[in-house]
Amino acid sequence: MAVVQDFDKGNRKKAGRALPWKWIGVVALIFLASAAVTVRLVIARAEPILRTRVVDTLSNRFHSKVELARFHVSLVNGIEVSGDGLKIFGATDPNPYEPGVQALIGVQEFRFQTALLALFHSPMHVGTVYVKGLELNIPPKENRREITNMSSRAPKMTIFVDQFICEDAKLVINTSKPGKLPLEFAISDLKMKDIGPGQPFQFNATLVNPKPVGDIQSNGLFGPWKPDSPRDTPVQGDYSFTRADLGTIKGIGGTLSSTGEYSGTLSNIVVHGKTDTPDFRVATSGHPVPLHTEFHAVVDGTSGDTYLRPVNATFLHTSFTANGSVVRVSAPNGHDIELDVAMDDARIEDLLKLGVHTDPSIMSGPVEMKTRLSLRPGDSSVADRLALAGTFHVLSGHFASEKVQGKLDSLSLRSQGKPKQAQEHAEENVPVDLRGVFTLKDGLLSFSMLHFLIPGTRVDMTGDYSLDGQTFDFRGKAWLDAKISQMTTGWKSIVLKPVDPFFSKDGAGTEIPIKITGTQSEPHFGLDFGHKDEPGSVGKNNDRESRPE
Repeated sequence: MAVVQDFDKGNRKKAGRALPWKWIGVVALIFLASAAVTVRLVIARAEPILRTRVVDTLSNRFHSKVELARFHVSLVNGIEVSGDGLKIFGATDPNPYEPGVQALIGVQEFRFQTALLALFHSPMHVGTVYVKGLELNIPPKENRREITNMSSRAPKMTIFVDQFICEDAKLVINTSKPGKLPLEFAISDLKMKDIGPGQPFQFNATLVNPKPVGDIQSNGLFGPWKPDSPRDTPVQGDYSFTRADLGTIKGIGGTLSSTGEYSGTLSNIVVHGKTDTPDFRVATSGHPVPLHTEFHAVVDGTSGDTYLRPVNATFLHTSFTANGSVVRVSAPNGHDIELDVAMDDARIEDLLKLGVHTDPSIMSGPVEMKTRLSLRPGDSSVADRLALAGTFHVLSGHFASEKVQGKLDSLSLRSQGKPKQAQEHAEENVPVDLRGVFTLKDGLLSFSMLHFLIPGTRVDMTGDYSLDGQTFDFRGKAWLDAKISQMTTGWKSIVLKPVDPFFSKDGAGTEIPIKITGTQSEPHFGLDFGHKDEPGSVGKNNDRESRPE
């Protein structure tokens, strides 16, 4: 019995010693359960608090309707907030041409994180907000007064954000002008940092350029925002555009790189930059040439219209300047380009190499040119959309073909009354003075006046020449210093003497109708006695001083 009693007493002592630990375990479980309930209550309490703060902040800021499809809060690492389907509406639809009512600002997804204690401060401080699928819909100019709610007169914000990081953003600037489409900017990455009240945002952006395809990297300052006049909002920065594929523009090719800097306001952005395309080519020729430009431009960021003042360009041994405009249109969708181009230091062989398929170029020599360039919008090739109208002057040209140059040398000698030297095939390599008035449309060069001068001969013609070299058709008149009988020898000279008066002009020299037909590689020169002059046609030249005496 004593042993049993001692055993029972030992068990009671052990049970007594274990009892406090059991109570501690129970208390711990109760505490954990209470903590879990508390966390759930905090989360349940935090979600409506934060949701209200977000919606109120945006509503007060924009004085407009705000929608928020989903909103979630986690307390695993401080306060983590995420949501989607955020829309901020204006007083009017910024783009009534799209179905439904468009929001001023739309966000597909957003998230941010902050300390738990920040929940109980106003304004609540957030370091970085991450946004995906941001779309800014700027109303037409006449309806933009509604966004004056973005001004500093708006109620005090209850959330302050240091930095925004956006993925797949889009800026849409709407217009109510007939024939104008909204101006859209696709921005694959955007980082914006607030550097202080009333100060501009620092930004770093990657813009997606549709044509030519490529990414534009830009860094700079934007703002402060001018809600009463958004067009006057300051902007400045620099950009780089590398390895842009010009082949995405039908009719041209090459890889373009460009760098520059800009400053001004949204409606008047002054840009200084340069471009380099080591392999620029036009489809009609396929010959790559190195093209370098330096330009000064004024861009209206609210419409996308650009004014070039000027562009200085060089390729091979040719340089030129261009001034004009690049204006967005909607019918068809694209840009209407109008440029005034002046070439005072150019080579005809460079122009032919760039624009004509035949190699080598049919002519070489210095050339001066002034032309109006028009490139209408559309999806067809650049050559099909390009139009030119202007004048040119080749001061001292030579033909690359020995056959063609030989015929000119022979013609020059005979027209000067030196038929024996022509028969001996004397190498004169006479220079050609060539000038004209031309238009280019649908790949066809048309000359309303073509003035051709070599020693002893002057020719005035009109005609057409296709850039593919398959059309070569010119007709006109030639004035020669010598009489017909003086351009040959022997019995032919004697036989032709009686016909000299029929072709002489003012008692001296010869006037004959001529034609040049065939192709660029095989032109054919001949007389055109069947051709009848039309009133005002080339050949009835009143400039007596330009005729050889």
